Amino acid sequence: MQTYLDFEKPIAELETRVAELRETAASSEDIDIDAEVAKLETKASKLLKDTYAKLSPWQKAQVARHPDRPRFKDYVAGIADDFLPLAGDRAFADDPAIIGGLARIDGRRVMMIGHEKGDDTASRLRHNFGMAKPEGYRKAIRLMRLADQFGIPVVSLVDTMGAFPGVEAEERGQAEAIARSTEECLSLGVPMVAAIVGEGGSGGAIAIAAANRVLMFENAIYSVISPEGCASILWRTADKAPEAAEAMKLTAQDQLALGVIDRIVPEPIGGAQRDPDAAIGALKGAIIEELDGLGKLGPDELRAQRRAKFLAIG
Repeated sequence: MQTYLDFEKPIAELETRVAELRETAASSEDIDIDAEVAKLETKASKLLKDTYAKLSPWQKAQVARHPDRPRFKDYVAGIADDFLPLAGDRAFADDPAIIGGLARIDGRRVMMIGHEKGDDTASRLRHNFGMAKPEGYRKAIRLMRLADQFGIPVVSLVDTMGAFPGVEAEERGQAEAIARSTEECLSLGVPMVAAIVGEGGSGGAIAIAAANRVLMFENAIYSVISPEGCASILWRTADKAPEAAEAMKLTAQDQLALGVIDRIVPEPIGGAQRDPDAAIGALKGAIIEELDGLGKLGPDELRAQRRAKFLAIG
Protein backbone atom coordinates (compact mmCIF):
# COMPACT_ATOMS: atom_id res chain seq x y z
CA MET A 1 0.00 0.00 0.00
CA GLN A 2 1.35 3.39 -1.06
CA THR A 3 2.24 5.74 1.79
CA TYR A 4 1.51 9.37 0.97
CA LEU A 5 3.18 12.43 2.47
CA ASP A 6 1.14 15.48 3.49
CA PHE A 7 1.93 17.44 0.35
CA GLU A 8 0.93 14.43 -1.79
CA LYS A 9 -2.73 14.48 -0.70
CA PRO A 10 -4.06 15.76 -4.07
CA ILE A 11 -2.12 12.95 -5.79
CA ALA A 12 -3.48 10.44 -3.28
CA GLU A 13 -7.05 11.50 -4.00
CA LEU A 14 -6.64 10.99 -7.74
CA GLU A 15 -4.85 7.65 -7.43
CA THR A 16 -7.39 6.42 -4.90
CA ARG A 17 -10.16 7.34 -7.32
CA VAL A 18 -8.42 5.40 -10.10
CA ALA A 19 -8.11 2.35 -7.86
CA GLU A 20 -11.80 2.55 -6.92
CA LEU A 21 -12.85 2.77 -10.56
CA ARG A 22 -10.70 -0.22 -11.47
CA GLU A 23 -12.24 -2.19 -8.63
CA THR A 24 -15.73 -1.24 -9.81
CA ALA A 25 -14.93 -2.26 -13.38
CA ALA A 26 -13.48 -5.59 -12.23
CA SER A 27 -16.66 -6.44 -10.33
CA SER A 28 -18.99 -5.71 -13.25
CA GLU A 29 -18.48 -6.69 -16.88
CA ASP A 30 -21.20 -4.27 -18.02
CA ILE A 31 -19.30 -1.13 -17.00
CA ASP A 32 -16.76 0.38 -19.39
CA ILE A 33 -14.79 3.09 -17.67
CA ASP A 34 -11.47 2.71 -19.46
CA ALA A 35 -11.65 6.23 -20.89
CA GLU A 36 -12.37 7.76 -17.48
CA VAL A 37 -9.58 5.76 -15.84
CA ALA A 38 -7.10 6.77 -18.54
CA LYS A 39 -8.07 10.41 -18.10
CA LEU A 40 -7.58 10.29 -14.33
CA GLU A 41 -4.29 8.39 -14.65
CA THR A 42 -2.96 11.05 -17.02
CA LYS A 43 -4.05 13.78 -14.62
CA ALA A 44 -2.48 12.01 -11.63
CA SER A 45 0.76 11.40 -13.51
CA LYS A 46 1.01 15.06 -14.53
CA LEU A 47 0.26 16.23 -11.00
CA LEU A 48 2.93 13.90 -9.60
CA LYS A 49 5.50 15.16 -12.08
CA ASP A 50 4.62 18.82 -11.49
CA THR A 51 4.67 18.40 -7.70
CA TYR A 52 8.09 16.74 -7.63
CA ALA A 53 9.54 19.27 -10.06
CA LYS A 54 9.12 22.06 -7.49
CA LEU A 55 9.64 20.47 -4.08
CA SER A 56 10.73 22.79 -1.29
CA PRO A 57 13.76 21.81 0.84
CA TRP A 58 11.40 20.79 3.67
CA GLN A 59 9.38 18.59 1.31
CA LYS A 60 12.62 16.99 0.11
CA ALA A 61 13.49 16.27 3.72
CA GLN A 62 10.17 14.47 4.06
CA VAL A 63 10.83 12.46 0.89
CA ALA A 64 14.33 11.57 2.11
CA ARG A 65 12.74 10.15 5.28
CA HIS A 66 9.93 8.32 3.48
CA PRO A 67 9.34 4.94 5.18
CA ASP A 68 9.10 3.17 1.82
CA ARG A 69 12.46 4.29 0.43
CA PRO A 70 14.92 1.45 -0.21
CA ARG A 71 17.15 0.49 2.71
CA PHE A 72 20.73 -0.81 2.77
CA LYS A 73 19.63 -4.43 2.44
CA ASP A 74 17.62 -3.49 -0.67
CA TYR A 75 20.60 -1.77 -2.26
CA VAL A 76 22.82 -4.76 -1.50
CA ALA A 77 20.28 -7.10 -3.09
CA GLY A 78 19.95 -4.91 -6.19
CA ILE A 79 23.54 -3.75 -6.64
CA ALA A 80 25.75 -6.61 -5.43
CA ASP A 81 26.11 -9.96 -7.16
CA ASP A 82 26.88 -11.48 -3.75
CA PHE A 83 27.42 -10.16 -0.25
CA LEU A 84 29.32 -11.61 2.71
CA PRO A 85 28.48 -9.64 5.89
CA LEU A 86 31.29 -9.07 8.40
CA ALA A 87 30.23 -8.30 11.95
CA GLY A 88 31.70 -6.75 15.07
CA ASP A 89 34.27 -4.12 15.98
CA ARG A 90 36.55 -6.67 17.74
CA ALA A 91 36.42 -4.51 20.86
CA PHE A 92 32.91 -4.23 22.29
CA ALA A 93 30.00 -5.44 20.14
CA ASP A 94 28.35 -5.59 16.75
CA ASP A 95 26.20 -2.58 15.90
CA PRO A 96 23.34 -3.45 13.50
CA ALA A 97 22.84 0.24 12.67
CA ILE A 98 25.84 -0.09 10.34
CA ILE A 99 26.18 -3.15 8.13
CA GLY A 100 29.21 -4.00 6.05
CA GLY A 101 30.83 -6.81 4.17
CA LEU A 102 32.55 -8.06 1.03
CA ALA A 103 30.58 -7.91 -2.20
CA ARG A 104 30.88 -8.00 -5.96
CA ILE A 105 29.43 -5.29 -8.17
CA ASP A 106 29.41 -6.19 -11.84
CA GLY A 107 32.20 -8.69 -11.14
CA ARG A 108 34.31 -6.16 -9.22
CA ARG A 109 35.23 -6.89 -5.59
CA VAL A 110 34.23 -4.12 -3.17
CA MET A 111 33.70 -3.55 0.52
CA MET A 112 30.13 -2.28 1.02
CA ILE A 113 29.31 -0.37 4.21
CA GLY A 114 26.12 1.46 5.07
CA HIS A 115 23.47 2.53 7.54
CA GLU A 116 20.46 0.25 7.90
CA LYS A 117 17.29 1.90 9.23
CA GLY A 118 14.97 -1.10 8.98
CA ASP A 119 11.61 -1.22 7.21
CA ASP A 120 9.11 -2.16 9.94
CA THR A 121 8.78 -1.52 13.67
CA ALA A 122 10.72 -4.59 14.76
CA SER A 123 13.62 -4.10 12.34
CA ARG A 124 13.79 -0.36 13.02
CA LEU A 125 14.20 -1.03 16.71
CA ARG A 126 16.78 -3.75 16.01
CA HIS A 127 18.81 -1.41 13.79
CA ASN A 128 18.24 1.58 16.09
CA PHE A 129 16.74 3.54 13.17
CA GLY A 130 20.17 3.67 11.51
CA MET A 131 21.71 5.69 14.34
CA ALA A 132 25.08 4.09 14.98
CA LYS A 133 26.95 3.85 18.26
CA PRO A 134 30.76 3.92 18.58
CA GLU A 135 31.03 0.19 17.88
CA GLY A 136 29.30 0.79 14.53
CA TYR A 137 31.91 3.28 13.42
CA ARG A 138 34.70 1.09 14.78
CA LYS A 139 33.31 -1.77 12.73
CA ALA A 140 33.39 0.50 9.68
CA ILE A 141 37.02 1.38 10.46
CA ARG A 142 37.90 -2.32 10.72
CA LEU A 143 36.28 -3.09 7.37
CA MET A 144 37.91 -0.12 5.63
CA ARG A 145 41.32 -1.19 6.90
CA LEU A 146 40.66 -4.71 5.68
CA ALA A 147 39.72 -3.35 2.26
CA ASP A 148 42.87 -1.20 2.18
CA GLN A 149 45.02 -4.16 3.11
CA PHE A 150 43.74 -6.24 0.21
CA GLY A 151 43.36 -3.46 -2.35
CA ILE A 152 39.56 -3.55 -2.45
CA PRO A 153 37.55 -0.38 -3.25
CA VAL A 154 35.09 0.86 -0.62
CA VAL A 155 31.46 1.76 -1.37
CA SER A 156 29.44 3.38 1.41
CA LEU A 157 25.71 4.15 1.51
CA VAL A 158 24.60 6.87 3.91
CA ASP A 159 21.10 7.03 5.40
CA THR A 160 20.98 8.21 9.00
CA MET A 161 19.43 10.98 11.09
CA GLY A 162 22.80 11.11 12.84
CA ALA A 163 24.93 9.14 15.25
CA PHE A 164 23.15 7.81 18.34
CA PRO A 165 23.12 10.59 20.99
CA GLY A 166 22.62 8.39 24.06
CA VAL A 167 24.71 8.54 27.24
CA GLU A 168 26.15 5.06 26.69
CA ALA A 169 27.43 6.09 23.25
CA GLU A 170 29.17 9.11 24.71
CA GLU A 171 30.65 6.96 27.48
CA ARG A 172 32.17 4.66 24.87
CA GLY A 173 33.71 7.52 22.88
CA GLN A 174 31.21 8.47 20.18
CA ALA A 175 33.07 11.60 19.05
CA GLU A 176 36.41 9.78 18.92
CA ALA A 177 34.92 6.91 16.91
CA ILE A 178 33.37 9.30 14.38
CA ALA A 179 36.65 11.22 14.05
CA ARG A 180 38.66 8.03 13.59
CA SER A 181 36.24 6.74 10.98
CA THR A 182 36.43 10.02 9.05
CA GLU A 183 40.23 9.88 9.28
CA GLU A 184 40.22 6.31 7.96
CA CYS A 185 38.15 7.36 4.94
CA LEU A 186 40.62 10.12 4.15
CA SER A 187 43.69 7.90 4.51
CA LEU A 188 42.56 4.99 2.33
CA GLY A 189 44.87 3.99 -0.50
CA VAL A 190 41.98 2.42 -2.42
CA PRO A 191 39.10 4.13 -4.27
CA MET A 192 36.12 5.13 -2.13
CA VAL A 193 32.68 6.08 -3.42
CA ALA A 194 29.98 7.27 -1.02
CA ALA A 195 26.31 7.81 -1.79
CA ILE A 196 23.78 9.78 0.26
CA VAL A 197 20.64 7.72 -0.41
CA GLY A 198 18.26 9.21 2.17
CA GLU A 199 19.20 11.31 5.17
CA GLY A 200 22.79 12.40 5.58
CA GLY A 201 22.82 13.61 9.14
CA SER A 202 25.82 15.31 10.75
CA GLY A 203 28.95 13.41 11.85
CA GLY A 204 26.98 10.18 11.71
CA ALA A 205 26.98 10.59 7.93
CA ILE A 206 30.39 12.12 7.22
CA ALA A 207 32.08 9.34 9.23
CA ILE A 208 31.58 6.98 6.28
CA ALA A 209 31.25 9.57 3.51
CA ALA A 210 34.65 11.31 3.29
CA ALA A 211 35.17 9.67 -0.09
CA ASN A 212 36.88 10.40 -3.40
CA ARG A 213 33.48 10.73 -5.03
CA VAL A 214 30.31 11.59 -3.13
CA LEU A 215 27.02 10.87 -4.91
CA MET A 216 23.58 11.95 -3.75
CA PHE A 217 20.06 11.01 -4.77
CA GLU A 218 18.15 14.05 -6.02
CA ASN A 219 15.62 13.90 -3.18
CA ALA A 220 18.12 13.08 -0.41
CA ILE A 221 19.33 15.60 2.17
CA TYR A 222 22.78 16.23 3.69
CA SER A 223 23.28 18.57 6.64
CA VAL A 224 25.08 19.16 9.94
CA ILE A 225 21.82 18.96 11.90
CA SER A 226 18.18 18.13 11.21
CA PRO A 227 15.84 21.00 10.25
CA GLU A 228 13.93 20.41 13.48
CA GLY A 229 17.13 20.56 15.53
CA CYS A 230 18.25 23.73 13.80
CA ALA A 231 14.84 25.35 14.35
CA SER A 232 14.85 24.37 18.01
CA ILE A 233 18.21 26.08 18.50
CA LEU A 234 17.54 29.23 16.49
CA TRP A 235 13.83 29.80 17.14
CA ARG A 236 13.25 27.64 20.21
CA THR A 237 10.56 25.70 18.33
CA ALA A 238 10.59 22.81 15.86
CA ASP A 239 7.62 24.41 14.09
CA LYS A 240 10.12 26.52 12.17
CA ALA A 241 11.67 23.44 10.54
CA PRO A 242 10.52 24.40 7.01
CA GLU A 243 12.27 27.77 7.32
CA ALA A 244 15.36 26.08 8.73
CA ALA A 245 15.44 23.59 5.84
CA GLU A 246 15.33 26.47 3.38
CA ALA A 247 18.25 28.25 5.07
CA MET A 248 20.41 25.17 5.60
CA LYS A 249 21.03 24.41 1.90
CA LEU A 250 20.57 20.69 2.54
CA THR A 251 19.26 19.54 -0.86
CA ALA A 252 21.32 17.69 -3.44
CA GLN A 253 21.20 20.69 -5.76
CA ASP A 254 22.53 23.00 -3.02
CA GLN A 255 25.23 20.52 -2.01
CA LEU A 256 26.43 20.17 -5.59
CA ALA A 257 26.63 23.95 -5.98
CA LEU A 258 28.62 24.18 -2.73
CA GLY A 259 31.04 21.48 -3.86
CA VAL A 260 30.15 19.14 -0.99
CA ILE A 261 29.02 16.38 -3.36
CA ASP A 262 30.22 15.49 -6.84
CA ARG A 263 27.18 14.07 -8.60
CA ILE A 264 23.39 13.93 -8.34
CA VAL A 265 21.77 10.59 -9.10
CA PRO A 266 18.27 11.03 -10.59
CA GLU A 267 15.31 9.32 -8.95
CA PRO A 268 12.12 8.02 -10.58
CA ILE A 269 9.30 10.58 -10.73
CA GLY A 270 7.73 10.58 -7.29
CA GLY A 271 10.91 9.51 -5.51
CA ALA A 272 12.87 6.30 -5.01
CA GLN A 273 10.02 4.89 -2.94
CA ARG A 274 7.73 4.76 -5.99
CA ASP A 275 10.09 2.64 -8.08
CA PRO A 276 12.86 1.19 -5.89
CA ASP A 277 14.24 -1.04 -8.66
CA ALA A 278 14.74 1.92 -11.00
CA ALA A 279 16.38 3.97 -8.25
CA ILE A 280 18.70 1.15 -7.26
CA GLY A 281 19.59 0.54 -10.91
CA ALA A 282 20.46 4.22 -11.40
CA LEU A 283 22.67 4.20 -8.32
CA LYS A 284 24.42 1.00 -9.41
CA GLY A 285 25.24 2.51 -12.79
CA ALA A 286 26.63 5.67 -11.18
CA ILE A 287 28.78 3.70 -8.71
CA ILE A 288 30.25 1.54 -11.47
CA GLU A 289 31.11 4.63 -13.53
CA GLU A 290 32.83 6.29 -10.58
CA LEU A 291 34.79 3.16 -9.66
CA ASP A 292 35.93 2.81 -13.27
CA GLY A 293 37.28 6.36 -13.20
CA LEU A 294 38.97 6.04 -9.82
CA GLY A 295 40.51 2.69 -10.76
CA LYS A 296 43.03 4.53 -12.91
CA LEU A 297 44.55 6.30 -9.87
CA GLY A 298 47.26 4.95 -7.57
CA PRO A 299 47.18 5.10 -3.73
CA ASP A 300 49.04 8.41 -3.44
CA GLU A 301 46.89 9.99 -6.15
CA LEU A 302 43.70 8.82 -4.43
CA ARG A 303 44.77 10.30 -1.10
CA ALA A 304 45.86 13.56 -2.73
CA GLN A 305 42.59 13.82 -4.67
CA ARG A 306 40.55 13.22 -1.53
CA ARG A 307 42.59 15.76 0.44
CA ALA A 308 42.27 18.42 -2.25
CA LYS A 309 38.53 17.80 -2.57
CA PHE A 310 37.74 18.35 1.09
CA LEU A 311 40.16 21.22 1.64
CA ALA A 312 38.48 23.06 -1.27
CA ILE A 313 35.03 22.95 0.36
CA GLY A 314 34.02 26.32 1.72
